[in-house]
Amino acid sequence: MTTEPAAPASEPAAPARRAPAGAAVLREDVTRAIRTAVLEELATVGFARMSIEGIARRAGVGKTAVYRRWKSKLHLVLDLVGAFAADGLPVPATGSLYGDVRALLEVMSHVLRHPVASAVIPDLLVEAARHPEIADAVRGALLEGERSMAQGIVSEAVARGELPAGTDPGRALDLAIGPLYWRQVVVRDKVPAGYLDELARSVVAGLKAAAG
Repeated sequence: MTTEPAAPASEPAAPARRAPAGAAVLREDVTRAIRTAVLEELATVGFARMSIEGIARRAGVGKTAVYRRWKSKLHLVLDLVGAFAADGLPVPATGSLYGDVRALLEVMSHVLRHPVASAVIPDLLVEAARHPEIADAVRGALLEGERSMAQGIVSEAVARGELPAGTDPGRALDLAIGPLYWRQVVVRDKVPAGYLDELARSVVAGLKAAAG
C-alpha cells in the first residue's frame, strides 16, 4: 500500500483512510487542496480554460493525485458543485414573513459577494448550456437549497396566517433572488444601505398582492 505525499497546506493532515493492499491511500488534505485549487482556477480562468495541469500546479500536487480522484475536470467540477448542494442552507426562523425574507436576502447577498462565487457561478451557468451534466449539478447546487429555504419560509408564513395556503414558494424565490442576482452578479453594483430592507418589504408586498 502506498501513500500520497501531503499537499503543502497550513492545516494538519487528516488521518489516512484504509485502502486495499497495493492501493494508494487518498489523503484528505490533498483532496481539500485540490478542491480549493479548482475553485481558484474556475474564478481565474473559467471552466473552458481550466486544466488538470493548472489545478495540480495550484494545489501543489502531481497530476496523478488529481486523476486518482476524478477522471476529468468535468467530473471534478460536478463533484465540487454536488458538495455545495449537499451542504444545504438553514431555513430562517425569525417569527415573521418579513424577517425570514430579510434573513434569506442577507444570506444570499453574502454568498454572491464572495469573489470566487461571483466569478464561478456565471461561468458555470454558461457551461451548463453546453453540458447537461453540469446543468443538472448546477440546478441541484444553486436552486435546490434556495427552493428548500423558500418552501420553509412560505410554509411558516402560511401557518402563522401571513399568507394563504397555496402560495407559490417559487414566486417568493423569483421576487427575492432575481433582483439580488441581477444587481450583484450581472450588473455588479454595490448593495446600498437599506436595499435589502426595501427588497424584503417589496417581496412581502408582492406575495400578499399575488395571493389576493
